[in-house]
Amino acid sequence: MKKDRENEEKRTAQGISRRSFLTTVGTGTVGAAVVAGTAATAEPQKIVAEPGDLVKVNLRINGRHYRVLVEPRWTLLNVLRDHLGMTGTKPSCERGECGACTVLIDGKPLYSCMTLALDVEGREIMTVEGIMDGEKLGPVQRAFVEEDAFQCGYCTPGQVMAAEGLLRKNPNPNMDEIREGMCGNLCRCGTYAHIFKAVRRASELRKRA
Repeated sequence: MKKDRENEEKRTAQGISRRSFLTTVGTGTVGAAVVAGTAATAEPQKIVAEPGDLVKVNLRINGRHYRVLVEPRWTLLNVLRDHLGMTGTKPSCERGECGACTVLIDGKPLYSCMTLALDVEGREIMTVEGIMDGEKLGPVQRAFVEEDAFQCGYCTPGQVMAAEGLLRKNPNPNMDEIREGMCGNLCRCGTYAHIFKAVRRASELRKRA
């Protein structure tokens, strides 16, 4: 026992004792843990929008500006129909399969049921209402009437907007290009032959406009 105390005193005289070393290490470990914990809590917290939270969004639709309060989860389809009264855009499958809700975004046909309203802020949005000149039908709409390119008519607005987008990109498509350009829009009545003719006719009418 006496020898142990003498050895402890020798180690202390040389710099630090085992007991003080363990105490120091323990304190340092706790301190490091506290610092690490503080650093972790200091990181920016992710903000998650809750259902019902509304945010402002500025939308440009058919050449006009709209400021709307929306939930981050709302689709463009929902905002157009239920909050802005633009019911020409039709809901159908609401999962990007049928094309009834097609609109143009920066001139490109896209499904509005698969597009969040927040994602199109500042972009140019056009609906089927926007291709009319007042009460006068646009060339694509006129062509659909002339070629009898609809039966029930529910898919027609989406078909018209897909055709409008195609003709803006390719003003003079051949029949294969028309079939490919319209393949994302389903017609449950099966009027595809008339739809393809209508797109071709719309190409001619647009040249005269």
